[in-house]
Parts: sequence; structure tokens; C-alpha cells
Amino acid sequence: MSEKIWSLGFTQNRELSWLQFNARVLEEAEDETVPLLERLKFLAIFTSNLDEFFMIRVGSLGDLAEMEKEPIDNKSGLTPKQQLQKIYAAVPPLYSRRDSAYADVERCLEREGLKRLAIRDLTAEEQKYIKHYFKHMIEPILSPQIVDAHHPFPHIEGKMLHIGVLLSRKKGETFGLLPVPASLPALIFLPGDGGRYVSVESVLYEYADNVFGMYDVLEKVVFCVTRNADINPDDEPFDGEMDFRKKMEKLLKQRRRLAVVRLEMNQPISSHFTEYFCNRFQIGQEQIFLSRKAPLKMEYAYSLGSHLPEGRQKALSDPPFSPQWPSMVPEGQSLMKAALKKDILLSYPYESMEPFLQMIREASRDPAVVSIRITIYRLASKAKLVEYLCAAAENGKDVTALIELRARFDEQNNIDWSERLEEAGCKVIYGFEEYKVHSKICLITRREHGETRYITQVGTGNYNEKTAAQYTDVSLVTCNTAIGADAAAFFNNMALANLDGAYNRLLVAPHGFKNRILELMDEQIALGAEGYILLKFNSLTDIDIIAKISEASCAGVRVEMVIRGICCLLPGIPEYTENVTVTSIVGRFLEHSRIYVFGRGDKEKMYISSADLMTRNTTRRVEVACPIDSPEVRARLHEILSAMQRDTVKARMLHSDGTYGKKPPVENPICAQELLMRLAVERAETAAELPAEPDPLLRRLWKRLTGRS
Repeated sequence: MSEKIWSLGFTQNRELSWLQFNARVLEEAEDETVPLLERLKFLAIFTSNLDEFFMIRVGSLGDLAEMEKEPIDNKSGLTPKQQLQKIYAAVPPLYSRRDSAYADVERCLEREGLKRLAIRDLTAEEQKYIKHYFKHMIEPILSPQIVDAHHPFPHIEGKMLHIGVLLSRKKGETFGLLPVPASLPALIFLPGDGGRYVSVESVLYEYADNVFGMYDVLEKVVFCVTRNADINPDDEPFDGEMDFRKKMEKLLKQRRRLAVVRLEMNQPISSHFTEYFCNRFQIGQEQIFLSRKAPLKMEYAYSLGSHLPEGRQKALSDPPFSPQWPSMVPEGQSLMKAALKKDILLSYPYESMEPFLQMIREASRDPAVVSIRITIYRLASKAKLVEYLCAAAENGKDVTALIELRARFDEQNNIDWSERLEEAGCKVIYGFEEYKVHSKICLITRREHGETRYITQVGTGNYNEKTAAQYTDVSLVTCNTAIGADAAAFFNNMALANLDGAYNRLLVAPHGFKNRILELMDEQIALGAEGYILLKFNSLTDIDIIAKISEASCAGVRVEMVIRGICCLLPGIPEYTENVTVTSIVGRFLEHSRIYVFGRGDKEKMYISSADLMTRNTTRRVEVACPIDSPEVRARLHEILSAMQRDTVKARMLHSDGTYGKKPPVENPICAQELLMRLAVERAETAAELPAEPDPLLRRLWKRLTGRS
């Protein structure tokens, strides 16, 4: 059934589903109930998401479209060319919505005292200030260029702003190029107490006529290109003796010169000027997108609020929230000591990552600890974890770090950290050539009184202190002997490049994960209407899992999924997915945790995992899923799932036609993330011991927020 599943009408194209996800991000920018500065940030997130989509997904489809025999998408039956056509048709309306949302946010910001101005709107004094600023701060570092026989067209860096100018002189027309120096601030604030400012590209646009003073300026436009960034190390010849790190450094340099997949402009231009751009960048007109109101780059959105008085900045932002001390760890006790007594769950960002980092620090000094082994996919630019791992190695511990150098757009960061770890004496190994290591697992081995004990941590998210305060993730810390033995076997297999290792408790992709997930679904299918599947993850694309979910639905199994991003399955299709529901939540925090539940009550089987149910995760990555045995930890995870299912504020339901809609209004609306924040604070304040399900604290807080038990 999975080979031509699209003909059955309950699947949809991955790329179009992703665009729907980014539209839900844009909804947050359009929502007037969202604090104003947060709306601006959602516009920036939407913009950076779209940048990455073109760099990776559109870039990859462009490569596939060049193949002699184009592969067919197994969810929609579309060729790469057909997918690109649908993408190019679907994106312009999103640009229009972004422009409208940006204009609305700007109007509101103006009332708060932050006003972006065009050069023509400046007062005489302000124009004098900008002229002086240009003369002394900008002009000395400009690198203008014309393009002719003696001045070849230069390489244009992806996502770097430029002013393109069509020039005329005695010998005819020529093209002028004025890069916006990256060293300049994005915004130039004008003198005075107010928050009046201009964008740096608007200043260069205004003064381009002066820069190219010996020519007549016929047309000019602010533009930037997006380049294909889908580098694949497997496509490059690889000398087996070459350090994989050197290979990645070489590929990163190549990425900067890959083909243009998108051209963005701030205004329409003539057909003659458009033709020049199309010929120069070898693109079609359908690859040109106009952003008439919103800037082409929006990184400044994260700092603009700092130009407001502190009180107004707070009023226009989400209420401050600090991750709490984990309530499953007694106050004042280390996570390591707590985990030696019982399984511990950390829930980010509601709870702090600091206890985990301190556990690594404690392990680096503990005489009983003989080794620390960990997988690393993404780290913060300043990472305490690396500092503590280095200290452990310097203290004589056997430290192994399996670093994935191909974590997209974090490659250079990971290369730098790998060098730092090696210098400190850590053993550093890399992921496989054809399989990224995306697992989040750490193993501390202790030897005390002749006995070896393991402390194993398995998580759904990265060991990144910055994103741990922004992404929702869960992390299990356990001294379970069987799980520890599997973790030890996992690291040994990784060191030996063995992907076929056998494990008793852990599910490890690419060979021991997907089949077991399908088996767990089969167990529920055998129960018919008594079966139940509850899944929370980020994206669903794996065709075999989609087919199995449909089979479960047809057998009467209730399948409930919370999927933030891509969902290639359409729910509610009679005879195929009528027992399936799909909820998506886009909110203050990025929903990132992966939790799988099969069955109910005493027969329930629950896992947390680093893997989404995407083909890349199930068959082309090394992933780990860990069973949850502790009733206390299960109760905590059900709190999260229950909050997601009951959300009536941020939740969007996927309809059978592929669109998403809000839940009907209710008397007492529930926002899952707000609920979980309040619960974390209340637990921290009471420092109460959490009993197994049902949780009185949750029940009391739920009643207070919703007005019902």
C-alpha cells in the first residue's frame, strides 16, 4: 500500500505541509493578543524559517529536478519540478501576509515610540545627521562595483543585502553593485530622546546615486539572494585517511558558492532590469519574491525592544519566566545522587538544565566516576558542558564525545568544539558518512566497592544551554542497569562503526527503531477499538508509519497525535484515517519533545526519543528511544500530553483538506505552555514531593485555571 499511497487520498506533500507550518508561525505575528515585541520576533522566525526552507528543501528539489529520471514523491505523486511549481505558487501569498502583519506591528510600535522612517520623511536636521553618518561611518567602508568587461560580476553571498543599480553612460547601460557592509548596524537611530530610526539599507539606497555619481541611475533596488545550502558529504570523494573534520571544513567553503534558488527584492522593477537579474543568476521569474513592507533581513527584531524604557519593554513582551529547579530532585541534592535512588525526569524549559550540567561537573570530580560518554549534535556558542567534559578529561576520566559535524548550520561550531575537546584530552569521534548521529544520550560509569553502576541520561533535545530555555524537551536520568548496559553497548558500537548492534531496552535507529515502532502499533491494532496510540513529535513523513497509522485507524484504534510541523497524513478521511486526530501547537516555546505512548493503563508502553517519525530519522540517522518504567515519570509525561491535548488557545487542528483551524471557543480557555509554566512555579514554591498519578498539585492548578476539575 505504501508505494502508491498518494492515490488513496489521505497523504499530502511534505513541502506544502511545511509551508502550512510556517503559516502557523506567521499567525502568531498576526495575533493581536500576542505581546507586540513577540509578534515582531515571530516575523523574524517566519523569515529565518523561510530562508532555511529555500536553502535546504528548495535547493534539494532543484538538484533532483536536474536528474534525467526525476524521483516521484511517495506522498503526493509529484515530481521535483511539480513540487517546485506548487511551492513557487504558494509562497507569494505568505509574503503578502508578512507585509501586512509587519505594517500592523510597525503602526503599533510607532504608538509606543519606535518609528522606522524613510529618508524622505526625515526632518532637515535628521537628514543632515544621516548625511554626516554616511560620509564618515559608511562611505569609507563601501565597495561599489560596476560590471563590464574589466569588472566581472562578483560572487554574491547568500542572504547578504545589496543595492543593485541599473546605470547609463555614453557607452550604454551597465550594472552597478553596492554591498551593504556586514559590519554596519542594521538600524541607525536618530539623535534625540525618541526611538526614530532608519534601516542601513535605506541609507545606501538613497546615496547610491552619489556613489555612482559619474553615471545616470536608471533604476535601483535592494536585493539579496538565497543559495542552495544542501551540501552532502556523501557526494564528495573521501580519502579514508582524511580527517572527516577537514572534509567538512572544505564543504562549508563550497556551500557559499552553490546555485541561487531565490531572489528577494524590496520593490518591483522593470521587465528589462528583471531580465538582467534572471540571466545573471540563472533563475526564472517565479523565483523572484517581493517584500514591499517587511525588511529582507529581520535579525534586529530580537534587540529592538531594548530601545524602549524598561517598563514598556516588559509590558510589550511575554511575562518573564525562569526555568525552575526540577521538583523531582530534592532541593540542595545533586541530580547524580537523586538518580541513584530513582528515575528523574527533567522537563525543559519549565525546569532548568543546570542540574544536568552540574551532574557532569560533579562527575568530573567524583573519584568513583571512571568514564563519561556523550553524543553531541548542537551546543551553545558558549557551552558549560564542554568546559566540564574537558575538566573531567584533565582529571583523568575517560571522556568520549561523539560529535556530529553535519548538524546543519552548526557545522563550524561543532568543528571548533571538537578541537577544544581533543586539546583537553577527550576522545572525539564523528558520525558515520551515511548516517547522522542525532541521538541525545549520555552515560556516566561509576565504580565503587568493586561494583560498576551506570547513570544514563536520554533526552529529546540537544545539550544546548540556550535552547533549553526556549525549546520544550524532556530528559530522563536513570540508574536502571539494563538501560545502562544498552547505553554502554551503544557507545562501543559507535566507536566500532557498528550500526547493527543488539539492544535489550533501547530502540536504536537505523536498524532497531522503526520495526519496533511498527510492532508496537501492531499490538494496538490487534486490540481493535480497545487500542490506543498517542504520539507527540515534530514531523511525520515516513510512508510505512503513515500506512500503519491508517491501518490502526481502520481497525478502530484511536490515534491522537500532537505534531508541531510537517504532517504528510491527512486525518478524518473515511475508511482510512477517520479515527486519527492531529494537533499542532506553535507558541512561546518551540515544541520539540518526542513522546510515544502505546496502550492505556497497566499495559501502556511509553518511550521518549530523539527521533521524529520522518524517513531521515527512521532510516538515515542514528536515533535512540528509551522506555519509561517509572510510574512517577509516566505521570509527569502524561501531564505534558494532557496539557497539549486540552489546549484551546494555541492549538490548531489539522483538517482532512490539509488546512489547519482553531478549536471552537470555550468558556475557560487553556494554554498548555502557560499551564505547564504555572505548574512548574507552584511546585518549586511548595517544594512538594510529587506522588504518582493522580497529582493533586496539577488537579488544583487545573481547577484554578479552568474553573473545573
